[in-house]
Amino acid sequence: MPQKDPCQKQACEIQKCLQANNYLESKCEAVLQEMRRCCGRYPPGRSIVCSGFELEKKEKQKQKSASKGTHDPHA
Repeated sequence: MPQKDPCQKQACEIQKCLQANNYLESKCEAVLQEMRRCCGRYPPGRSIVCSGFELEKKEKQKQKSASKGTHDPHA
């Protein structure tokens, strides 16, 4: 029997919130934060519903390191 996704409940709450608020993410920030917290408690790949948040986290880290002054001499 497959293991239940540990953040499935939060993912469902996001869907409910978005539907109730005309898909305005800004209205669901608290629910999104709860999802990020849940995803942060598990290693990458443990939760399928966290895959989008894991990509978001990688992208933010990439932007952060780029803004720390990495200089491309060929630019």
